[in-house]
Amino acid sequence: MTIGKRIKELRIEKGLKQWEIAQRIGYSRSIVTYWENGEKRPTSEAVIALADFFDVSADYLLGRVDEAGKPLAREKT
Repeated sequence: MTIGKRIKELRIEKGLKQWEIAQRIGYSRSIVTYWENGEKRPTSEAVIALADFFDVSADYLLGRVDEAGKPLAREKT
């Protein structure tokens, strides 16, 4: 799952709009839209802000671990 999909999933679980997330973490609504749509990737600072806000690990947002903290299988390229 992409970081954008994880952000959107977490936002919807909390019943929040994009502008509410943006306001609470100090970014614009349009950048949250870009992240969710996969048009842009959040900076490391934004990943930390999102992880803190959603109370998840940065590794979870980045798709490196599942909800239980277990590493996910990586696709070989």
